[in-house]
Amino acid sequence: MFDESLLDNPDGLSRADLHGLLRGAAESGARVRTAARNAAEAGVGALEPDGRPRAVLVACPGPAGGSVADLLGALAGDTCPVTLIRPAGVAPAPGALRWTLPGWTGPLDLLLVASPDGTEPGLALLLEQAYRRGCSVVCVAPAGSPLAEATIQARGLAIPLSTTPYEAAMAGAEPGAAEANDNGTRGGTPEPVLPTGPGTLWSLLTPLLALADRVGMLNAPPAALESLADRLDRIAERCGPAIATYGNPAKTLAAELADALPLIWTEGELAAAAGRRFATVIAALAGAPALVAELPEALTAHGTLLAGAFAAGADPEDFFRDRVEEPEALHARVVLLREREPAVTSPAPAARELALHRDTPVSELEASEDSSPLETVAELLAITDFAAVYLALASTP
Repeated sequence: MFDESLLDNPDGLSRADLHGLLRGAAESGARVRTAARNAAEAGVGALEPDGRPRAVLVACPGPAGGSVADLLGALAGDTCPVTLIRPAGVAPAPGALRWTLPGWTGPLDLLLVASPDGTEPGLALLLEQAYRRGCSVVCVAPAGSPLAEATIQARGLAIPLSTTPYEAAMAGAEPGAAEANDNGTRGGTPEPVLPTGPGTLWSLLTPLLALADRVGMLNAPPAALESLADRLDRIAERCGPAIATYGNPAKTLAAELADALPLIWTEGELAAAAGRRFATVIAALAGAPALVAELPEALTAHGTLLAGAFAAGADPEDFFRDRVEEPEALHARVVLLREREPAVTSPAPAARELALHRDTPVSELEASEDSSPLETVAELLAITDFAAVYLALASTP
């Protein structure tokens, strides 16, 4: 069940936020600045590439990997293909997954490895493969971690993962010291920072954006990254727990998605990447299903859902239903994520018309006008990340 009253109770949200998710979302701008500084100090700005790589391969464990590769590919467009490498099985090393480079990988390609903890032994083996193939390697991982050391041995560039003061304090907390802290701890043992949590994505992605700018894949100079951080700060002010639901786009979206099956329909490559990320964090944080598809294909891919058992009018309200023992049936709700004002050929009007015809409510989120690609994706990601956090905190089993 969803406790909508909790959304306008900042103290209650703080008590419910055992993993520090709201803090992570609010600190996204700070993470971008720290990550950009780490990339500069690691020598990204001093690199002298011969040109764009033939292909970029991305290896990142967990749900964050797909988002990192997705966003890099959307921002790079047609300048350079970006491929996500997924683990293909179990490696010989105990407890390791097996990661394998494509057979065509060679000296013209670039391997990007990003890890929130830097302890995955299978990725160290992947770095060895890249070294033998002559493939350039860049890694984002905690300083001093096994993966960072393996990157140096493979003659690659290791960029330290940025962390916040809160995470650093929790990592070094003494047993029992966390009892007095009401954010992210319980009973004296620090709760782990979730790899899918808001903010972690920017720690992993920002150094790779700086690198991609250096090799000519996309436009993300230091000034653009600073503007990106500023945009994230402004969104955090709009979506923070102290802002009431009626004026808070993230809380409004979370309330609209309560007890619903989100059908996330996207328009544009950047919105598509943000939509897939939104579905991922809804599942990971709120434990709820969500489906995502790109327009106009979404109209046929999800059209049957709007006419079947999940349609809003498929299960009329039963006056005699026990609202405690028999919760309301799950119904679909369309979420339109778009990058810009609709053009003449935009499929958004057809999407609204289909939803209206099927008595299905629609939520819409569109990036501000005159935004750069980086600022566009930042706005869509930040608001949907906040919404997923509010959905998770206000939902009870």
